[in-house]
Amino acid sequence: MGGFAAVNDDILQNILFRLPASSFASAACVSKSWNKVCDRVFTCPKLASALSLNPSLPDAVKEALDKVLSKPIRPQFAIASIGLQFSLEAAHQIITERLGSKVPVVTNAACGIIGRDAITNTMREVRWHMIPAEDGSVSRESEEFNRGIVLIVGYLPGLKVDAILLLRPKMEHRVTMVDRFMMDIRNYTVSVSGSVIPAGVIMFGDQHIDLTPVLAELDCVMPEETVIVGEASSRFICKTARNSEEYNPDLYFFDAVALVFAKDKNKPPGIGETRFHATLSTGVMPFGPELKAISVTAKGTECSWLTASMNGYHQILDSQRLLDDISEEMDDEAADLYIGVIQKRPSSLEHEKMKLRTYLAFYEVLGGDEEYLVVDGVGIKPGDTFLFYHSDSATASSSCLNAFEKLKVLKPAASSSRNPYSNMDSNGGVFGGLLFSSHYRGETYFDSFPIYSNFPGTPLAGIVCNREIGRDSTAASMWQEAKEESPARCSLHVCTTVYLVFVYVPPSPNLYIN
Repeated sequence: MGGFAAVNDDILQNILFRLPASSFASAACVSKSWNKVCDRVFTCPKLASALSLNPSLPDAVKEALDKVLSKPIRPQFAIASIGLQFSLEAAHQIITERLGSKVPVVTNAACGIIGRDAITNTMREVRWHMIPAEDGSVSRESEEFNRGIVLIVGYLPGLKVDAILLLRPKMEHRVTMVDRFMMDIRNYTVSVSGSVIPAGVIMFGDQHIDLTPVLAELDCVMPEETVIVGEASSRFICKTARNSEEYNPDLYFFDAVALVFAKDKNKPPGIGETRFHATLSTGVMPFGPELKAISVTAKGTECSWLTASMNGYHQILDSQRLLDDISEEMDDEAADLYIGVIQKRPSSLEHEKMKLRTYLAFYEVLGGDEEYLVVDGVGIKPGDTFLFYHSDSATASSSCLNAFEKLKVLKPAASSSRNPYSNMDSNGGVFGGLLFSSHYRGETYFDSFPIYSNFPGTPLAGIVCNREIGRDSTAASMWQEAKEESPARCSLHVCTTVYLVFVYVPPSPNLYIN
């Protein structure tokens, strides 16, 4: 009798798993035995993603939602990236109403989207270009091509997720509350896990805010095992499960949001572990001699004017002539030009240690004259050293292949079988991916290749960004190794793709994933 009941449970589980998410949730309420069978489906993590290029906002959002909710899932978080011609507020409202009030949701405006089409299931990479007309308006053609959505919804048993906001009081402009942001992340992590170390952080920053110092502080206080990825310069709306009075939009600007993933201290037995693995593909190449900033003048928060000399020399360089020489030497006239600045700064959150930390920060070159080099952004100080960098297709291609090889080690053994109730191999492994790809890498790269080729059929969503967030200590390694210096940290990139994969380790002492 017991064997027959077990077979019936298996059959019932197979039937229930084929229901859409809403019907599955109703089935779980039919009886205790059905609820128990439904819980078996959710012992493993799951990600669901979908992309729609429907030019109608309601229809596009509905197509994406219908796809991700077409099979059972208990959403713990959602990330939606939409075209620049869609209403951020309208899209966010539709998504939050469908997913419910307890699910943290981040909706952001993207320069492009990557994922599988909700209708055809084909892989798409779309990079939009806003080309204003002569009168400053956006052409109808551009409006049509800047519409779409990619949505990813996740359920990660054994982890808790919530959205933490970086606040700036409206009565005190430019005073971002970094210390409170770090404390909020710490307090939330401690409250749900008993530890101060989150498993992962996915961030989105406002396009008018420089997140460089914030990310430097986050990199300083978070251990290396905490994965931090995201988009640093966009428009976003978020919904958090936290007390709304803490995040009153009448009192604060929201400069950034962090989806914080922390281990659940009340994790039930029989649940494995979800791990985060990240790697990068850079698309910039350093060149030329090392230079030093002699004087720096910040023009508000928008740009910096600096004079420079060859490191070890006193003569001020003619910046316009320098840029002309660079232009003549570069093979690709369309290449983007940056300076990568080595900044040695103390942590504002660890005053007592007074230890200088070394970071690499990128600034786009805007132009120059006989005296000044003009770059986008602020934060450079006299004495900082820097190199010129340019976007480079060969570097992007080779580093994309390197990312493929790094993720390849996470592939399961060829003899492993597939779990029909999850997105992964029956012995665990990669069950989903998220990538943040630079808008400036152009349209010649298939940036989803490292995840898509290694883990075919795995849910995948990608966001085309202005600035990519990802922890890295190799960006200036060749430069610093020559001077026998410790590597500089870099968390905010240009012309880069950041890959995040979610890996499940079942509760088995014999399974080990490096």
